[in-house]
Amino acid sequence: MADTQSTRGATKKQRANVKKTPAKKKRGNAKAPSKAKARDVTKLSAAEIHRLQRADLLLGISRHMAGIETLDEVLSELVAIVSRETSAERSSLFLNDMETGELYTRVAQGSNIREIRILNDSGIAGWVFSSGKGTIIDDAHEDARFNKTIDEQTGFRTRSILCAPIKTVKGDIIGVVQSLNKKDGRKQALFVKDDLEFLQDIATQAAVALQSTEFVERMQKKRTQEMEFLDVVSDVTSEINLNALLAKVMGEATRMLNAERSTLFLNDEKTNELWSMVGAGLDALEIRLPNHVGIAGTVFTSAQSINIPYAYADLRFNPAFDKKTGFFTRSILCTPVVTKQGKCIGVTQVLNKKGGPFSDEDEQRLKAFTAQISIGLENAKLFNDVQNMKNYNESMLESMTNAVVTTDEDGKIVTCNAAGYRIMKLEGEDAIIGKTAEEFFIDDNEWVIKKIRKVDESQVSDISMDAELKFGGEQTSANVTILPLISSEQEKLGSMVMIEDISSEKRMKSTMSRYMYPALADQLMEGGNNEDFLGGRSTDATVLFSDIRSFTTLTEKLGPQGTVKLLNEYFTIMVDCITEEGGMLDKFIGDALMAAFGIPVSHDDDEDRAMRAAIKMITSLNDWNVERAARGEMTIDHGLGLNTDNVVSGNIGSPKRMDYTMIGDGVNLAARLESACKQYHAHLLISEYTHKKLKGTYRMRDIDDVIVKGKTMPVRVFEVLDYHTDETFPNLMDGVGYFTEGRKHYHVGSWDKAITSFNDVLKANPNDKLSETYIERCQHLKADPPKDWDGVWIMKSK
Repeated sequence: MADTQSTRGATKKQRANVKKTPAKKKRGNAKAPSKAKARDVTKLSAAEIHRLQRADLLLGISRHMAGIETLDEVLSELVAIVSRETSAERSSLFLNDMETGELYTRVAQGSNIREIRILNDSGIAGWVFSSGKGTIIDDAHEDARFNKTIDEQTGFRTRSILCAPIKTVKGDIIGVVQSLNKKDGRKQALFVKDDLEFLQDIATQAAVALQSTEFVERMQKKRTQEMEFLDVVSDVTSEINLNALLAKVMGEATRMLNAERSTLFLNDEKTNELWSMVGAGLDALEIRLPNHVGIAGTVFTSAQSINIPYAYADLRFNPAFDKKTGFFTRSILCTPVVTKQGKCIGVTQVLNKKGGPFSDEDEQRLKAFTAQISIGLENAKLFNDVQNMKNYNESMLESMTNAVVTTDEDGKIVTCNAAGYRIMKLEGEDAIIGKTAEEFFIDDNEWVIKKIRKVDESQVSDISMDAELKFGGEQTSANVTILPLISSEQEKLGSMVMIEDISSEKRMKSTMSRYMYPALADQLMEGGNNEDFLGGRSTDATVLFSDIRSFTTLTEKLGPQGTVKLLNEYFTIMVDCITEEGGMLDKFIGDALMAAFGIPVSHDDDEDRAMRAAIKMITSLNDWNVERAARGEMTIDHGLGLNTDNVVSGNIGSPKRMDYTMIGDGVNLAARLESACKQYHAHLLISEYTHKKLKGTYRMRDIDDVIVKGKTMPVRVFEVLDYHTDETFPNLMDGVGYFTEGRKHYHVGSWDKAITSFNDVLKANPNDKLSETYIERCQHLKADPPKDWDGVWIMKSK
């Protein structure tokens, strides 16, 4: 290359040219140069000629570099020129990356370009960059700044080094250039000061070309990144499968920021957890963590990004995950995923940028990326919710034992569940799907069409009990329910036909359940020895009695219809409380009811089930009274009694009318306790037999040892207080303590001490009527002390 020929070759050639080239004559009247001037040129010293030749060479390098468009080509050409002009075995040129604090160069390997990076303060190159001074090193391995590992990795033996900073016209250092192992022909040689000056001159000339091509490359890279960013956002936001979207976002975030790993966490509002899916297919694993814990939790709760260059130096980082997986976390960039409405729905966390910590530009790119994908995430979450609901509905339909058939607004059948195919004896979809209801329900089943039309017009459901249908030539007894399908905008969508097959065993079970407790009917239908249930058996059970207070007064004010309406609503609430705990409703006795826990099916915790049901009956009645009072209706009060004992249960009655019920002393005691609620101003009393078998912990107090009507042995009675609030029974535990103390004094006949303790209860809760009753009882006993006092009270009424 004419502009870049070697200095030594150029010197000889130019000397020859200077000697041989005659002065040119000018045209016209122009005179030839004087002999004095010609003699001036020939008299130039070797040093002056060398400087002129070097200037010409540097000018040639500048012109040559100006014609190169890419940074890779500039680096390649400069390395070749430096090696040639400094007579070095190898040369390299490093540019500074201001974002990462690294010096980088690029090396061609076949058709690929490999980028090498080192810290800009390490090694000979780092020292020259940091100090801004060039250096000559005759023996690299004797210099403490030299990094020997590079020679060990490459197999190259570095002997001497010539290194100079690359400075701009403003004096800014943008990199370094270095030559290795000077040679003189085939002999080894050492770099000299003139080599360093020449290398610095080359570096200065090259700075302009390096700056311009590096700037162009950055602009092209940004433009490419912007185009890729738009393509990525478009691709990601078009995905509606949530798991696939999570995988895409994590993959693109990792690639976009040149990181090792990334995770997109979404917030689960039901559990207040951040969750994500890791892996794919059968290896997919859902991970969850509280949405306020760790780096991700901090970003989610604050909705502010966090950029941590050194993870283990940050106290918020939890290294437990690294220890568990073997992954080593160096740097973390975590940004919130925020919707247009400003709601934070998750976080994106990227780990370990290759080549150093994450930059401010990385943070801005990730913020922009998460802002764009938030719409796609919301859409995918909505689609996921809809899909889950669809799957749930389909699973529910398939698991139902009733046939379910739906039609669209045009009357065409669009769905039929598995039970429908079985009950209606259909062999495939062609037999029903796509047909109109008029085409399917024909002949003996034509009455269904009339019902569908009626429901379509009125938009009110219709139920036909014990109806007859005919499928496959066989009669089917069924309960048929037809429901209108209406959208959230109240638009007609079609109809739903539900067919409950009550033929044979199912029909028998349905019929029995009308006059017998459903649990008993279930056991009877399951087979086995049912004579024990029907003929009678003895078993331990907890009996519950409840009764409405002042019912006569209520009936007088409400009248017959109002009374029936009141009882129906009341019993509906009470029975729900009993059946929720697995209890059996035995019977209604006017305004009272009797139930049992432990028959016909027993459980390990029947006493606790009865207790929970009784407490729920009281609290549910309180809630209902609030509603009644708001409507200006009378409130209701009731009392309950619980007793655990051995009872006899069975089908009792005449051949014409029988009831499954229970009898025994245990039943009678429960009824006596319910009645005693009035005397003790209580709502729930239990016997010592129930108290002993309770597994749970409840707030209660020992209120008396009594002999009930018709009995000779005393029984200890407890009042349950678990349903009370601070308003209905203030200072409850203090009151219970004082009351227990009063009961001890009362039991031994210390009337004055007992009265003092019961007064302490009234100080804690002035509305405790039971303490007032005990004060009156103590005063009476004090005035007329009984003989042989044993603390037992005899109840004279039922």
